[in-house]
Amino acid sequence: MSTPDQQVPHPRAVVSYVQRGERMTAGQQRAWDRHWSELGDDVSALPPGRLDTDGWFGRDAPLVLEIGSGMGETTAQLAAARPEANHLAVEVYKPGLAQLMLRAENLDVRNLRVLRGDATVLLEQHVEPGALAEVRIYFPDPWPKKRHHKRRLVQPRTVELIASRLAVGGILHLATDWEHYAEQMLEVCEAEPALRNLHADAPGGWAPRPEWRPVTKFENRAHDEGRVVHDLLYVRD
Repeated sequence: MSTPDQQVPHPRAVVSYVQRGERMTAGQQRAWDRHWSELGDDVSALPPGRLDTDGWFGRDAPLVLEIGSGMGETTAQLAAARPEANHLAVEVYKPGLAQLMLRAENLDVRNLRVLRGDATVLLEQHVEPGALAEVRIYFPDPWPKKRHHKRRLVQPRTVELIASRLAVGGILHLATDWEHYAEQMLEVCEAEPALRNLHADAPGGWAPRPEWRPVTKFENRAHDEGRVVHDLLYVRD
């Protein structure tokens, strides 16, 4: 799935995730056994160089990357809604990827591939500059304690790396229900010269909630607990 292509390593940030248990339900295990060999791979097992997504998907199409797909509720629905695009999800949680593949199977989604591992390594070592049509980061771990803020995914170095992998006109879409993290996301993205806020004239610079982004149980719980969900939409100029 990869072809040789030298990449210049990007400075590494502190990892933004913790390893979680891998125990799966019977349904998740069956989905894993059925689909992983075709639809999945480990970032750490990828050959050096560029990931050959055209070969993996069997076609040339706009590539959408979702970082941290969780249990796949949003990912599967969005892939089903945009069959014209290739959707690539990267996640560290094995049961989450299994659940995503199960959801994709139930929706008859054919335009989805999944990777297990560190998204930063994927972007640094296996994604060419300008290769991505869109990057989505929905409800990343907020690491709410101040001493853990350095572990948040959305940091200047990460956003610079993401911006470099977006095509001109490519979109970075972020969403979070943690107020302080939303403010950090806004500050970091506003400071990245390659990105432009598509809703800079809106109050606070926040994007209106896109109707096409599915409302998940997680988001409903945030609303029930009184947390406001913020969306941000940036374009690569």
